[in-house]
Amino acid sequence: SINNKSILITGAGGSIGSELARKILEKSPSRLVLLEISEPSLYQIQRELRNKYPDKIISSILGSACSKKLLENTIKNHKIDLLFHAAAYKHVPLVEQNPIAGLKNNIFSTLNICEVTQNLKVEKVVLISSDKAVRPTNLMGVSKRISELIFQAYSNNLINNTCYSMVRFGNVLGSS
Repeated sequence: SINNKSILITGAGGSIGSELARKILEKSPSRLVLLEISEPSLYQIQRELRNKYPDKIISSILGSACSKKLLENTIKNHKIDLLFHAAAYKHVPLVEQNPIAGLKNNIFSTLNICEVTQNLKVEKVVLISSDKAVRPTNLMGVSKRISELIFQAYSNNLINNTCYSMVRFGNVLGSS
């Protein structure tokens, strides 16, 4: 499902998003679009990938998955077939100390992605969730569980041709 497809990764500069980008480029997509809110993280993964894959089409978008207009423009302009949603605040203590920012980023980015991909008929959308979404005991886990429920609601929409799926990751070796 990756070969010759135009793929977008949100949170592409993070530990999971950047590893997804590395693995996806091994599978010959037609284009890889990296969406990242952190300029240093985006610059680092862009530089690494362009050095390793100089012949691949790699586009870098600096911005937030919370911006519905940015998502719409990116998906339209790059004719995205497959989207991996890895953009999220994941550090439990920081989300606990900044609940509004954590809930806004993790939940509303997911809702925006589902709305936009459904409207633009993206083939497949994959949510990268967390093991902390299982019977959550903190706000970060709650935000990821709500994100999963949003994906499940969109996947149950029978008039929708977009395939919504999700995967839960535990602590990732070597991640931040």
